[in-house]
Amino acid sequence: MTDWHKRVVRCNTSWCDGYGVVAKLVSPALIGLAAATVQVEAVLRRGAPAFAVVGLPDAAVQESRERVRSGVSNQGFQIPRGRIVVNLAPADLRKAGPQYDLPIALSLLAASDQLSRASLEGVGAVGELALDGSIRPVTGSLAMAEHAARQGWRFLLVPAVNGAEASLVRGIQTVPVDGLRHAVDVLEGRAEVRTPTLDPDQVIASGAPHAVADLGDVRGQVAARRALEVAAAGGHSLLMIGPPGGGKTMLARRLPGILPGIDVDDALVVTRIHSVAGILPHGKPMVDARPFRAPHHTISAVGLVGGGRSPQPGEVTLAHLGVLFLDEVCAFAPAALDALRQPLEEGWVDVTRGMVTARFPARPLLVCAGNPCPCGFDGDPRRRCTCPPGRQEAYRSRISGPVADRLDIQIDVPRLDADEIVGTAPTGEPSAQVRARVEFARAHARQRGQGVINADLTAAQARAACALDGEGRALLMRAVDRHGLSARAHDRLLRVARTIADLAGSEGVTSEHLAEALQYRTAGTLARRTP
Repeated sequence: MTDWHKRVVRCNTSWCDGYGVVAKLVSPALIGLAAATVQVEAVLRRGAPAFAVVGLPDAAVQESRERVRSGVSNQGFQIPRGRIVVNLAPADLRKAGPQYDLPIALSLLAASDQLSRASLEGVGAVGELALDGSIRPVTGSLAMAEHAARQGWRFLLVPAVNGAEASLVRGIQTVPVDGLRHAVDVLEGRAEVRTPTLDPDQVIASGAPHAVADLGDVRGQVAARRALEVAAAGGHSLLMIGPPGGGKTMLARRLPGILPGIDVDDALVVTRIHSVAGILPHGKPMVDARPFRAPHHTISAVGLVGGGRSPQPGEVTLAHLGVLFLDEVCAFAPAALDALRQPLEEGWVDVTRGMVTARFPARPLLVCAGNPCPCGFDGDPRRRCTCPPGRQEAYRSRISGPVADRLDIQIDVPRLDADEIVGTAPTGEPSAQVRARVEFARAHARQRGQGVINADLTAAQARAACALDGEGRALLMRAVDRHGLSARAHDRLLRVARTIADLAGSEGVTSEHLAEALQYRTAGTLARRTP
């Protein structure tokens, strides 16, 4: 009789030496995009058969009792008799999700002497159990593996589907397992440990080209194309207002094609976010392109900036380091748009729910598109606006002044001419040519020692990078006085001017660069609205 069979025999008796002995291992718990260590403890007591999970578990963790019972039985193990108590410590941290199934099952097997308790020392585990004992994937395995590496765990058991994603982390051995029996065999040395290795640099280098619509498809709209190029070069937020069918959405959806490719560090950041949110594509362990998010205008403030009982990232975080496109922006709820104030200013979102506070990064390139009024034809020279008096301004005022003040570039996108609609007008430059200029401008900024794009410069950095001459300062003073620019608008104006100078390869910012930036700030429909 093997040692394992002897353990099962002892477990099936009315009393065994394992009763009263606590078996424990660790498991990572997600708190936003970060993780904390949870001690999973199991103990067997005499009494009527029962299975209790304590330690502030949510409904999904409470339901793990039935998944663990079924999974343990279907993998050839025995459910011990008597009262089973599982504690998830610390008790003041809410435990959410089915990821604790595997560590609960392993601690239960160790407490009932069906698994060596010594094999759990320094071991972390995460995974959802199916009723047959197989292990389903979980969200956030990259963040969990990073936490395990920082804590110095011996190794981390992860679902087989999450193995490639978790292997992106260096400094921790991640072991993919496909079932409870497989996990036990790995812990007791009966199964070969196969740790996948995935090189992030190789993933980015070997990534297939992404099918992105080309900017060369756009006919006309020369001013809008230029504004799109400036926005891409400096990472500036952009607002396009114009009648229906002018090409606003078409332009916005071609913006990813002129942005520089994503590097490894940024790709890992985006991968962590998408993994926690559960939107990482199946079979794709790492994001290799900048995200593009276009939520519907009915989205709530929580859906846009994040929240929920267990804080989850919102669209502004899911688009981090990519593009967040708000089409029909004036149809969004004002409360949702106002919730973007902190992300646009600080670059992150702080979400507090009960006893949990999470910080989510939020630095997307924000692009907004909308009509000038509900019917869409206010100011159109060829179509008459049918909105009641005052309706146009009420519609545009859904974008509050503080939000509009944080939009760097504001332009009008006029109606297309007949030859542009029919297709006889020549097309513009393809995305590849524009992207080359965008990359040149960003490289020019890096040569000044900038570690961030122009849109992320502090006020002091922006003033130092511009260094206006006398003519430029005079122009800026007249603009501030005439247009009533706020201090925030002044600093954002300087950042846009610096980007325009970088596109031109200029070391300094001239009055011409400043004048173009000023036009983007004062010539748009929102800038001209009455107070």
